[in-house]
Amino acid sequence: MASDRPTFPPVRLRTDAELARDALAAPLLTRAVRLARWAGPDTRVGAGGELVDEQLPAAAEVLGLADDEDGEAYASEAWRVAVDTGLVEVEDPADEPADDADGAGADGADGPDGADGPDGAGGDEEETGTARPGANLALLTGGSPQDVLSLWLDGLETVFADATAPYVEDLEALVGEDGTIDFEALDWDPEGEADFLEGVLGNLYLLTVSEAGPGEAPVPLPALAASMVVPADMGEPTDDVLEQVSDAMMRLDEQFRILEPIGLVAYEPVDEALMVEVGAEGGTPEGGGSEVPFDEEDVSRYGMVRLTPLGLYGVRARMLEAGLVVPVVGELADKGAEVLLDGIAHYPQEAARAETEGWLAGREAPAAARELLAAARGTDPGAPLRRLHAQQALSLVGPEAEPAVREVLDDRELGGLARVWLAERGAAGVPAPPEAMIFWLAVDTIAAHLDAEGDPEELQGLIQGLTAGHSGFFEAAWRVDHPATADVLEAMGRLHPDKSSAKEARKAAFKARSRG
Repeated sequence: MASDRPTFPPVRLRTDAELARDALAAPLLTRAVRLARWAGPDTRVGAGGELVDEQLPAAAEVLGLADDEDGEAYASEAWRVAVDTGLVEVEDPADEPADDADGAGADGADGPDGADGPDGAGGDEEETGTARPGANLALLTGGSPQDVLSLWLDGLETVFADATAPYVEDLEALVGEDGTIDFEALDWDPEGEADFLEGVLGNLYLLTVSEAGPGEAPVPLPALAASMVVPADMGEPTDDVLEQVSDAMMRLDEQFRILEPIGLVAYEPVDEALMVEVGAEGGTPEGGGSEVPFDEEDVSRYGMVRLTPLGLYGVRARMLEAGLVVPVVGELADKGAEVLLDGIAHYPQEAARAETEGWLAGREAPAAARELLAAARGTDPGAPLRRLHAQQALSLVGPEAEPAVREVLDDRELGGLARVWLAERGAAGVPAPPEAMIFWLAVDTIAAHLDAEGDPEELQGLIQGLTAGHSGFFEAAWRVDHPATADVLEAMGRLHPDKSSAKEARKAAFKARSRG
């Protein structure tokens, strides 16, 4: 069963309309939209669609960043997103009609040295293209929420590529005579960098959606970096491992700064005073290594990050594209009961309840009860857990389902849970269960809890309660005609805290296997 279980717990996502509003409010997409509306016949772009340097001051001014020292860099970043998402359409210089040859020649002759006159300008224009608002710009106001989210995901792809790209101070030094970039000289592994960041986002996603995780609270950057570096079975990290964690923190600090404007994360960067402290100590804080010194009293200084609701959507979309199983609460609402019960088999308790409530909301109580009971039947290994979840689902159904529940009172597999449901509601005329049904239900219940791999102490308490309530339990239990009888008795032999009872359980398991 374990191999069929989803890697990630189910996530609760906001509605598409809410997520689309979040996407439109992302600072980077907002800037991209403003530049797309600004683009026109006078906008000049290079061979790769990038704004030429001469256009960057005007673009920064459009964004209200003319006085920001990084304004042109922000404008360039927003322009790339606008181009990659189709908010801007670029006409390649090679596709533009050439100027009249004779006119160019005459103009060129008039210009001093043939460089500063109109011919020189015309020569520059031949190396640039133009841009105009793209067709996708209209989707932001006239399209569906899904259209907006699709466009945002395209923007995320561009930003992700930026976040995993190397920082190069002197790009010209890396360009060969043939115009190609010598990537080997960068000591850069594109696939490795992308895998690292995908892994970090996957861990952050898992922490966010896990019941035991921080939820919407931010995660300290050192913990996230350690999750990618420190082996799970390592006790005290070595100095070398701590240095790797520190290096990973610095990488992530830069990457999250890049990812935040697209709305993927909310990020509180590493306190730059830490870097000053490291520099003041000659790069060897606290007497050794090059790791950043750690102050346990103020962990926020080392960076804090969380996925936004839009970020949860974005990371999940990327994982789905990679072929992972990433369930979302609500996706089983229109499925049959058997799909529901199998789907929530290993969901956390709250998520299973939310999924079940959504499923029940679209159905009449009697019909829902019959469908759940029918899906709960079976002798396959997953059937006990299906029945347990069916019982939990029925607990959410109103009293109008009583006739449907009474229909299975004589059913060996369902009669026990039907009696429990009726008794909990104080129904009259509930027949006492035969002894064989009591023991069958006991075996089935323990089999379900074993499959669920829940709290061991809770399971121990269940086992103690069942055996204490029935004298001669094991002598009767090994005779139960249930596919899981021997496995359940063996587990009881391992888990029962009373040594004498545990020994009885192991003997009963042997008898059950011999009988089988």
